[in-house]
Formats: sequence, structure tokens, C-alpha cells
Amino acid sequence: MRTALVLLLLLALAAVPGSIVPQEGVDALATTRWREDHPTLAPIYDKLGLFDVYGSVWFSAIYLLLMISLVGCIVPRTLVYWRALRAQPPRAPRNLARMPDTTSYRTEESAEQVLARAREVLGRRHRVRKAEPGEDAVSAERGYLREAGNLVFHLSVVVVLVGFAIGGLFGYKGGVILVTGDGFGNTLTSYDDFVPGSLFTPDQLDPFSFTVEDFEVDWLLSGRAAGQARGFSADVRYREDRDAEEKSYDLRVNHPLTVGSTDIFLIGHGYAPVVTIRDGNGEVAYNGPTIFLPQDQSLFSFGVIKAPSAQPEEIGLEGVLYPTFGMTEEGDPVNLLGKAANPLLSVLVYAGDLGMDEGGSQSVYVLDKADAEQVVDEDGKPLRLDMRPGETVTLPDGLGSVTFEGLQDWQRIQISQTPGKMIALAGVVLALAGLLGSLFIRPRRVWVRAREDADGTLVEVAALDRSGGGEVAPVLEELVAQLRGNQPLETKRNETS
Repeated sequence: MRTALVLLLLLALAAVPGSIVPQEGVDALATTRWREDHPTLAPIYDKLGLFDVYGSVWFSAIYLLLMISLVGCIVPRTLVYWRALRAQPPRAPRNLARMPDTTSYRTEESAEQVLARAREVLGRRHRVRKAEPGEDAVSAERGYLREAGNLVFHLSVVVVLVGFAIGGLFGYKGGVILVTGDGFGNTLTSYDDFVPGSLFTPDQLDPFSFTVEDFEVDWLLSGRAAGQARGFSADVRYREDRDAEEKSYDLRVNHPLTVGSTDIFLIGHGYAPVVTIRDGNGEVAYNGPTIFLPQDQSLFSFGVIKAPSAQPEEIGLEGVLYPTFGMTEEGDPVNLLGKAANPLLSVLVYAGDLGMDEGGSQSVYVLDKADAEQVVDEDGKPLRLDMRPGETVTLPDGLGSVTFEGLQDWQRIQISQTPGKMIALAGVVLALAGLLGSLFIRPRRVWVRAREDADGTLVEVAALDRSGGGEVAPVLEELVAQLRGNQPLETKRNETS
């Protein structure tokens, strides 16, 4: 048990880097940026597996050792518990007066009558020791399910670990960003990021498709949280397979769409500026919405736009989007609200080789400026385009023009299969049941001894709470009252109790 506790602590400590260091399976873009910002630490973190903590060898080793330790703890305790279930309650101590909680009274009934009634009363809620010839006491015990609760709780931890292991081996988790109006078909090439389990096969993909028809955001417009989203929802139309009837669903946070064995979650949103780039020949080199990634809760966003087909030189834009632009008292630009009340697109311009002819593997969120030159204005300063929807800016040196057409919403969709989630849920339910049993079931032993003498029959009653801290006095009073029947209750408490 001590080993299991140490391993559980190690597992908790091992999970800390997973919440501090960006994880490739959670946010690939954040991981890429972290690598760029920390070129010295990145190779070390790669060797330690800190960018994929939960899939690393050392985390899996702790995980497996914890399971083995728990099984090694549960099996011996189960055997001990099984023997305890089959064993009879222990004999009554020789001197019940020395027990912590005891009482006694006298009666005119015979000892046999008292003991017979004690067996009847205690047999209702206790397990009573079998009578033996010449025995002058009745022994009873209850609360055996307390240890069962402890065992169930430990077993539930194993069940939860098994559930997570099945999900990690056979499941998958992927993500995609869709601009409102775009569709998605559940194929591997449609995902922006995809993290499969070790035993995942493409045959597990359910053949569904869906389209985000509309998107609504409920904005907070007052208070300290003004400008943040209180809630958002997407109107989705989907088909469970190619030939199925099209259905609609209101996709909201914490209200996933379930298709077959796949869950579809709405987990985020942002803005995609619609930009048109014309090259020096007047031809449209780029047109459409471009996803900008939020940098904070106000949806102040960063993004890049590339026009590799522009002539005479390729054109790249890198900058930020202010959904609601404003200025501070010091004259610094600031974003005031997440709601697009006064959008402003502010970008720098680059011309030259953008590195797009290397197989197309370059990230859409990164602008390769190694072989490109920054475009400058007439004063020789970096050219910054500050545009509002509908504005067009002509680029110098005959490079062309840039038009900010407007904004569209995008939605971050997470799609996953977790085949072990019901097993994990069953483990959580078991844990709750076991915990309640171990907390509220109190194991208790009770003894009743009756001896005849010249003054009648002396009846001694004692009880022992095995869990500690239990109030036994009311139990003794109730038991004595039942044993005495209609006789007046005159119990004598032990001064040491």
C-alpha cells in the first residue's frame, strides 16, 4: 500500500510538466512556437519526452507500476477479507467490565432466557457466533462491508486506469478549424491535427460529414468581464454516412454531437479576416478568409497571409487583428472587446521567396522570412497596413494592392473516440460507492454475558467500535432496552467507559 501511494504521488508529479509545457497532441502550434522561442531547451525536452508527457516511456512506466502495485495490494487484502467473512465472531473476553464501553443490569430471568433473547435481537443486524455447550455469552459482529468498500475503492482505481489505457490505445483525438460555411468529412487528411492511439486503425473512423451553417456568440457587454463570450453555439448539419438523411444539431460547449462512437466538441472560436491580394499585374493572387489565432480572451489575434503566386514577387502579410480597436491614454493601440465592433487589421508586408516551394509542408501560421525582404514606405520605415473593412491599400514598387474585405467567424472543433470512457465512468461510480461504504459503515462487535447468582441473573453488555471514534453508548442503551423488554431500564455504566 505504501508503494502504491508513492507511485500515485509520482504519477501526480509526472503530470505537472504536461500542464506547463505545451503538448503536441493538444496544441501543435503552441508547441512549435515554444520550440522557436527556446532553441536550447527544445532538444533536451524532446529527449525527455516533455512535449508528449502522457505518451512518454517514463510516464507509462509509472502508470503500469501503479497498476501492478494496486493489484498486489488488492489480492492479499481480498484473501484476508474472504477468510474474515468465513470466520465466526471472536469469543467474548473474560472480563467485559474492562472494555471501553460496557454496561450491566440484573434481571429475574434465567441466563438461558437472556442469552436466547440476545441471539434473537443481535441476529437481526449482526452475525452471531454459534452457541457452544457451556458458553455463558453471545458474541456478534457487524460492519463487514466496510472492508469491502475499501477493496472496491482500490479496485475502482484499477478500473479507471484500465479505462484510460483502453482509450489511449484504441482511441484517437483530432482537431480542425472551420470557417462558418465550411464542411468536414471524417477522413485522416481532413484533420488539422490528429493524435491516434498505439492500436488505432483507420477503419475505426465513422463515415460522417458535417457543415457549420451558422455561428452565434452571446457576448457580455457590461461588468469586469465585458467583451468576453458568455457562450457560443454552432448550427451544424450532418450526415452519419454518405447515404444517410441530413440532420441538424445545435453544437455548444459541453454539449457534443455524438455520431456512432465519435464525439464532436465545439471548444473555441475566433475571426478570419477576408483579404484580397492583387499582384503587380492586377491579377488576384489570394482571396478568402484567413484564420487568425487569438492571443488572449479578448480575441486579439495573430496571423499570416501568403500569396506565393503573386508577380513579380511573392507577397506575405504578418500581423494582428483588433476586433474592437481602441487607444489607451498613452496613445498605444489596444483591443477593447471580443465582439467585432470596430475591427482593424494591422499587418507588415514582406516580398520575395516565402519558402513555399518545399513540398507544401510549411505551417499556415508561420511566415518564412529568411529569403524575403520587408517592404518599407517612403521614409524607409517598415510598411504597416492599418486597414478597416472595405479599405484597399496600394503597395509600393508596383507590388500590387491589399484589400480588407471583412471578417468571418471560425470554430475550433475537436473530434475524438474514447472507447474506454464507460469503463472509466464505471470505475468512478465504484470509487464513490466504495468511499461511501468505507466512511459510513462502522464495524462493531457486541457481547452479552449472563451469569446466575444468589441475587438473580447478572447481565453484562459490551461493545467495541473497531473503526475508532464511533459513539457506542446509544447502541448499548438500545440493546439493553431490547433485552430487558418491558422491565424498567436501570443500567450501570462502567466508570472507565
